[in-house]
Amino acid sequence: MPVRFLLVVAGAALIGGFGLAAPAAAHVLVQPDPASAYTLTAGRLWSLVAALLGLAGAVIGGLALARPASRLGTGTGRGGAMTALAAGLAGAVVGGLVVAAAEGGPGTGYGIVGGYLALAIGLIAMALGGLALTRARRTG
Repeated sequence: MPVRFLLVVAGAALIGGFGLAAPAAAHVLVQPDPASAYTLTAGRLWSLVAALLGLAGAVIGGLALARPASRLGTGTGRGGAMTALAAGLAGAVVGGLVVAAAEGGPGTGYGIVGGYLALAIGLIAMALGGLALTRARRTG
């Protein structure tokens, strides 16, 4: 065997070996580190924002339902009811997007638990806002 042939075969084997090993190495490099319980990841941040939006909508909807003639609206409570509907809808939509984008279960750092919580609180806020709006239309 000529030396030239041996060098070409050895070079092809090295290139082929690295070519086959590259996807496996890239897969290991792309894997995210597991998030600890105290790490604020992007998914957890978005689920927190969505939960706070839903909670604000629920509080405003509860106040509009309890006191329809308060300072939240124009005197009939319609403004507070509409604010609760909008904040609840925003919280539910963002929470739903977090749940849809999550690639793992609870504890992975994608915020799926907070997304479900935000979805539930947003729906409650929308229900309270809808009840307050119905009461405001009936009395006004």
